[in-house]
Amino acid sequence: MDALELLLTRQSTPRLVAPAPDELQLQHILDAATRAPDHAGLTPWEFIIAQEDGLTRLGNIFVEALQAKGVDEEFIAKAKNMPLRAPMVITVVAKLRPHPKVPEIEQSLAAGCALFAMQQAAFAQGLGGIWRTGELAFDANVHRLLGLEASDQIVGFLYLGTPAIKAPTKALKEGKRFARYL
Repeated sequence: MDALELLLTRQSTPRLVAPAPDELQLQHILDAATRAPDHAGLTPWEFIIAQEDGLTRLGNIFVEALQAKGVDEEFIAKAKNMPLRAPMVITVVAKLRPHPKVPEIEQSLAAGCALFAMQQAAFAQGLGGIWRTGELAFDANVHRLLGLEASDQIVGFLYLGTPAIKAPTKALKEGKRFARYL
């Protein structure tokens, strides 16, 4: 698959099954992330990988965080199983820090670009992935239980695995519809 084909055909894959990325595929995914735009070379990201028992631990973190908020049991039960929707989940964290030339928004965008590059690398290797956020990405208890610093922000949970079905390629939205000249 060439780069242009990748960019024009990539799509999210919500239904994922085993196997997860193997070690070489994961290495490519992580290396692709580090190629994201990174003003001043801050590497403002961290990747927390959950697979096998780690998926259960991530689900338990979600449960503990939601119980602390007093959320209803039905949603807690659903959240416990969220990480089990794929054989691997990578939590991508923006590691924000003061810098005289690189504002925090730029650091967050760099971490988001890293996440997108990871999904692209997975897709290029025949894997599937979907970038999810939701309220748990912004929950202070989830952050604490993952050992994040106060300035850190989860930019997304990247669910990775093998596509459960071969989904038809979605129609391309014409980019010119969203563009204008000055």
